[in-house]
Amino acid sequence: MTDVADQARHMHSPTPVNKTLFQAFEWHTPGPHWTRLAKYLPQLTDLGITSIWLPPGCKANSPQGNGYDCYDLWDLGEFDQKWTRPTKWGSKEELLRLISSAHALNVTVIWDAVLNHKTAGDATEPCWAVEVDPTDRRIETTKPREIEPWIHYNFPGRGDTYSSLKWHWQHFNGTDWDQRGQQHGIFKIINPPSPDDKMRLSQSRRSKDWALDVDDENGNGDYLMFSNIDYTNLEVREDVLRWGQWMVQDVGDGIDGFRLDAVQHYSQAFTIQWIERVQAAGRQRGKDIDVIGEFWQPDCRKLIAWVDFMKQQAMLFDVPLLNNFGQLKRLPPQSRWSRFRRPIRPPFDMRLIFEGTLTQYRPNNAVTVVANHDTQPGQAMDTPIEPLFTTHAYALILLTARGTPCVFYGDLYGIGGPAPRGPSCRGKLPSLIMARKLYAYGKEHLTFPNSRTLALIRQGTRDKPDGCVMIMTIGEGTTARLPVGGQEKAGSVWTDLLCNSPQEVKIDRQGYGEFTCPAEGCCVFVRKDAEGREKFPPPCSINIYE
Repeated sequence: MTDVADQARHMHSPTPVNKTLFQAFEWHTPGPHWTRLAKYLPQLTDLGITSIWLPPGCKANSPQGNGYDCYDLWDLGEFDQKWTRPTKWGSKEELLRLISSAHALNVTVIWDAVLNHKTAGDATEPCWAVEVDPTDRRIETTKPREIEPWIHYNFPGRGDTYSSLKWHWQHFNGTDWDQRGQQHGIFKIINPPSPDDKMRLSQSRRSKDWALDVDDENGNGDYLMFSNIDYTNLEVREDVLRWGQWMVQDVGDGIDGFRLDAVQHYSQAFTIQWIERVQAAGRQRGKDIDVIGEFWQPDCRKLIAWVDFMKQQAMLFDVPLLNNFGQLKRLPPQSRWSRFRRPIRPPFDMRLIFEGTLTQYRPNNAVTVVANHDTQPGQAMDTPIEPLFTTHAYALILLTARGTPCVFYGDLYGIGGPAPRGPSCRGKLPSLIMARKLYAYGKEHLTFPNSRTLALIRQGTRDKPDGCVMIMTIGEGTTARLPVGGQEKAGSVWTDLLCNSPQEVKIDRQGYGEFTCPAEGCCVFVRKDAEGREKFPPPCSINIYE
């Protein structure tokens, strides 16, 4: 096919529907959950959700474990292990029905894969180890000695089904508990000494150590928690590679992608091998496998290096952008003395909102978030965004052409636990999700009427011509003259689908309109007669647990 013919075909091909990922749980979501999600999938699809990220549904170390305390990757709620057959989230049969229901609605399923560690071994087992400094895991603080951790896994409920590998000390390089000494710590597992070298086991002769191709957090970031998996062990590598392939090809209709937990804490060389294996398995089933890594790191250079090492075959959550959202703060109230005082902090400059982010440098590899289960109150990466500006953050990630947005369950339905709260965005989040589905298409124009105001215009495409205008401010009310896509839209009337502004904007003969946003507000304007405009505000049940 000639270049001209190919360009012509591309010009007339339908505009693909925008992808929107939904994290389908929060830390305190009660189980069982698979049947609950299947029930609400049609509503989520109507809003514009195209992918759901499931929690880690492998067998945990207790019936109520969320799955990040992974015991057995191969048990998806099928075997009687750890005092339960189903996981907290449900049985394998319920999971398969959920996957089938999602695929029937053209929703892809992303599985949360915990590949860094295992916990709750079935028996203790002696092995040799040294303790290391918690703040620098390269520094050994004790001489080698024999310890006895819970590090033997024989999977009595599953037996040899799907995998015959039984895990021993050789399959790990770190753990956090010595049963013999009744002691917590970070123990680096090493090879045992030869009989004549028990007192002189030198670091240079061990051959078993932390992985080197990991982040440099705490000197060496290989160890995170529980019993740390050693990916230099060939049995381990092959078992986990086969597991990924099995999830794609043999678990019902097959998983469509993975969220990789804590990727900075295990071997990059193994990770790229694993990604290539699951993507090859997907091609055999005629589908693309998306892989999203969780690398909690504010330095974008490290995120870029990881993405590039993975040959840009994987995405990462854009942590620097989330941190920028955290800088959106209300200005202190003004008084007659304010002009004589030095401000406590300078106001955030909205022109820098994408500065230093993965979305800026690798937009095709960026998954943009406003919150997730790790950032909610009380969790490890608690990253508060001022509630007033949560709407602003979601409007930006959902309406921009940059990155792939991920909507958090806790923002749509609320969160439980010790710090419960209702849905965020003052109930406007369903409208923003649907606005992305219907109107966020075509060329993007980003402009800044002033340092506290951002405006984003999407001009639409041939078959999705409506487009939209989003204007937000974190300061005083603002009016901006903005283009909406050309003279062909002259005379059209635009209204705010978030109902934050009562204004009707009439587009002039040059294709411009005067759009107003109230103080600290966020507005999304579309044509009054745009296709689907009557669907706003869309219905969305917040009583998901009833």
